[in-house]
Amino acid sequence: MNIRDIIIRPINASEERCFHELMQSHHYLGALPKIGNTILYVATWEDKWVSLLSFSAAALKNAARDLWIGWDFRHQFDRLNLVANNSRFLILPNFHNKNLASRVLSLCQKRIQEDWVERFGYPLLLLETFVDPTRFQGTIYKASNWKFVGFTKGYKRVSGGYSNTPTSPKMVFVQPLQRDSRSQLSRSLLLERYQTGKPRMKLTANQMRALPDFFKDIPDPRRAQGRRHRIEVVLAISAAAILCGMRGYNAISDWAQSLKTKALRRFCCRRRNGRYIIPSESIIRDVLVRVDPEQLDKALQKWNAIYGAIDESLAIDGKTMCNAIDDDGRQAHIMSVIGHKSAQCYTQKKLEHCP
Repeated sequence: MNIRDIIIRPINASEERCFHELMQSHHYLGALPKIGNTILYVATWEDKWVSLLSFSAAALKNAARDLWIGWDFRHQFDRLNLVANNSRFLILPNFHNKNLASRVLSLCQKRIQEDWVERFGYPLLLLETFVDPTRFQGTIYKASNWKFVGFTKGYKRVSGGYSNTPTSPKMVFVQPLQRDSRSQLSRSLLLERYQTGKPRMKLTANQMRALPDFFKDIPDPRRAQGRRHRIEVVLAISAAAILCGMRGYNAISDWAQSLKTKALRRFCCRRRNGRYIIPSESIIRDVLVRVDPEQLDKALQKWNAIYGAIDESLAIDGKTMCNAIDDDGRQAHIMSVIGHKSAQCYTQKKLEHCP
């Protein structure tokens, strides 16, 4: 076999079943379902399948990768979609030729940027993969100039979170797809071409636990009768959802409903019959509509002063609230100060009517 004649391409929908059957039969980990944005590749020689690869969404937690990139926790959650994980790599039986694996990987790296943009609408900056050192030494990736950046902590992702005890730590390799990938991923403000939606962040466990305390002194505008959730709990969940990129009551409610047990405990949700109860959309809407906006703003500013990122620059943004009409029939105008780095609103001011 002349490895220069190898061709690599994404498989089409009609070939997916064959791809997964071969992966299940010959890869030691078996077939893998699609994880987020995924592209499946096949390498062919004279129309014969010789190798299979899959690139999927990046790992949510990878301390070795994160340390190498140098991004902070806030940036990590917003930019993970610029990283793809080489989740499977298989050389099919009877085709274990010298240098074939590194040739296939090299060809894949050359075209994945174009394929990713065509399929998902934005480019990648980094590839990552995990290697089990009890089985392999990562020779293929080393030969292809991937960078070894450390070991995982050995915890497996399971239903509802991660395993309580570590198993076998994996070797972590990364491959930048352009020279400045590392600096682009860690910079304060992401370039427009890499922005894939509204800025998002992810809260740490300590930030979740702290949020309710900042709202405890805000008077509850609701009647005492029938209150199922303390106001600080509803406001903490709402604020956290907005910090994580949610916009609108429905989105906030959906985010709240997706919270796991640990997160609900951190937000101090009430328990009933051994289960945590989540505020409904109607409760969230009722509290946010009726709460004192000035006191809410002060509480959020106090939280941000302690836990928010320090922004090097600010943007002034003005909006007209289409459905907010005063007694004279005039629309409300809101001026906001937004941090470039954090994408957080530092303060808002309602303006008098402008002619």
